[in-house]
Amino acid sequence: MNNQYTRKSRIYYAFTFTLIFLIALTFLFPLYWIITGSFKIKKEILSATPVWFPSEWVTTNYANLLAKRSAPLFEIGSFVGPTIPGALRWLLNTVFMSAVAMLLTCFTASMAGYALAKKRFFGRTILFSLIVAAMALPKQVILIPLLREMSSLNLYDTIWAAIIPVVGWPFGVFLIKQFAEGIPTEMVEACRIDGASEWRTFTDVMFPMIKPGVGACAIFTFINSWNDYFMQLIMLTSTKNLTISLGIATMQGENSTDFGLIMAGSALASVPIIIVFLIFQKYFTKGITMGAVKG
Repeated sequence: MNNQYTRKSRIYYAFTFTLIFLIALTFLFPLYWIITGSFKIKKEILSATPVWFPSEWVTTNYANLLAKRSAPLFEIGSFVGPTIPGALRWLLNTVFMSAVAMLLTCFTASMAGYALAKKRFFGRTILFSLIVAAMALPKQVILIPLLREMSSLNLYDTIWAAIIPVVGWPFGVFLIKQFAEGIPTEMVEACRIDGASEWRTFTDVMFPMIKPGVGACAIFTFINSWNDYFMQLIMLTSTKNLTISLGIATMQGENSTDFGLIMAGSALASVPIIIVFLIFQKYFTKGITMGAVKG
């Protein structure tokens, strides 16, 4: 009986491992194709027969990417920094936009989620219902009001025009609220009895306990802001303020497309995303598994 059970377990684990490996290979293949394609010559990229591995590793595509456009490193009032390749400025813009949006969203969503989960106040249920309803609202529906709002605040064609609309992301509040539901309310009451202020209760007690949920929210927010091409297309127009995806799109010719340049830009743009995931992956997996079972 034990031998039969062990044999079935081995077959099950072998099947599971094979299935997971095939799924992982399916998701990794586009990244592999982009990275290897960025080092191929034009003939191999446009070959009718797929070239799975470059016969000659070249950096021409990256050189073209860095040489196409130029932009100042930074601008503070009338002070202009040194000129650098446009692709690097676009990459810095995208990293800054996504990182600031991630930090502000996690900060506001953690406080809002904590209040909705542990505080009892008039209109709490209605407010949470509106947040859930907002999750189902396509962003394209509110783009025109957002555009007018950014224009009235004199933020149009600035990085902040692509950051501020992301900060009020309803899913972040929903995720943290669902995660905070699993924290015992007795801990909050014990802090209140000990005379701790609301801010200290949140920072010293609640926040460390909801950190996995915040980590998951951080990854979701960073990726959402990084990939929000349509919002960036509407809000940003100047060459110096473009993101990496918009900048690469402007390099495409009207009648031809330089796939090597696009692959080089895509490979360069994938590096920060991979780094962020590697940093937060522990919190991401823990936050998803623990937050998913909360009612």
